[in-house]
Amino acid sequence: MSQNILLTKTSKSITGEVHLTGSKSECNRALVIEALSNAKVRVENISEAADTVTLQKVLGLTLQTVGYESQPITQLAEHKIVNIGPAGTAMRFLTAYYTLQDEEVVLTGSERMKQRPIAILVDALRTLGAEISYEENDGFPPIRIKGNIQQATDKISIKGNISSQYITALLLIAPKLPMGLEVHIEGELTSRPYVEMTLGMLEQAGIRHEWNNNVISIPRQEFKETVLPVEPDWSAASYWYSIAALADEADLFLHGLTSYSLQGDSVITEIMANFGITSQFRDGGVHIKKEPKQINRKEFDLKKCPDLAQTIVVVCAALNHEATFTGLETLKIKETDRIAALQNELAKMGVKLIEDNETYTLDCSGKFIPQRMFINTYDDHRMAMAFAPLALLIPELEVEDALVVEKSYPAFWTDLEKVGFEIKDI
Repeated sequence: MSQNILLTKTSKSITGEVHLTGSKSECNRALVIEALSNAKVRVENISEAADTVTLQKVLGLTLQTVGYESQPITQLAEHKIVNIGPAGTAMRFLTAYYTLQDEEVVLTGSERMKQRPIAILVDALRTLGAEISYEENDGFPPIRIKGNIQQATDKISIKGNISSQYITALLLIAPKLPMGLEVHIEGELTSRPYVEMTLGMLEQAGIRHEWNNNVISIPRQEFKETVLPVEPDWSAASYWYSIAALADEADLFLHGLTSYSLQGDSVITEIMANFGITSQFRDGGVHIKKEPKQINRKEFDLKKCPDLAQTIVVVCAALNHEATFTGLETLKIKETDRIAALQNELAKMGVKLIEDNETYTLDCSGKFIPQRMFINTYDDHRMAMAFAPLALLIPELEVEDALVVEKSYPAFWTDLEKVGFEIKDI
């Protein structure tokens, strides 16, 4: 497949079955738990996402040279250089992980990764006693980490309205810290389901915790021998819900998904019910269908599921639904500035996403359906997949850098072809 593709869908009906890869969010946590447990914990259904493949290689590293695509991890005389490319979760989790290891590491990534802040996590780890320094710009990767942390305190405070990955990184290493850890969360916790996912997976691996008000406590303790099964990815499932919402008729079966999930993005079932999409859990998965329904919900608070934001915004724009969105604070520091990216791409069909003091409103008054539309993806897998369903409305949809989906859902385009989308290389 070339970098750009042309996506078309002549029929507006969708039927078929889809096998989703394992959850990237669950799998990345599980792999760190496996590494910290000294192989007492074993992970099943490892995700095929590029970010997860990268993390798995790094955590399994001895002296071999591996890395993200062609970017190497090299062993030097005094320290190791670990290049994780654009894998943001890996950057946060490994920053904490390497403070426990008996080695010195320089952790770096892609050019975009060097623009994504890491200071909040570094400051917290320094408070605990870690030796971490910045190699280029203060507050951003690359960072130099000297392992064997000499713990100075077991209590840290961290703001709740930042990326949950910072908090998760700290919680994952807490059982291995000599003094354990108390995390005091300041203010309201953004993306709470992701923190709950982390604690739930640690609990499956034998790690007990207490969560009282705004304090999460994890004493030093040992992992137990267990298997952590990774669920299919609800974030990936969200794009199929989007496709169903934009189709005239939809009858899809997504294998392996259950109504009891650790993943916060499973809330997509409730959100998409507003658009007439029903979810029936049976036969080892979920059946989703479209039924006629008037859309009445006007406000969407996405602070607990920010990875669904692009999907929901694009669906609302496509359906001329002038909704209001909150909880998008973390979107500007993702793979790209997702707010700016959404504004740029929606403008190509006459739709405005207007920002007003952390509240965002769609203005569809100038909306039109072009014969052909080019989607810039900004090195962001979710931009490609959130906009792909527009092929049900736009006769010719050209998508830039189609391979960007490998970051979380490598089989996305293949799965689209299986249900009748036509894809041509450009």
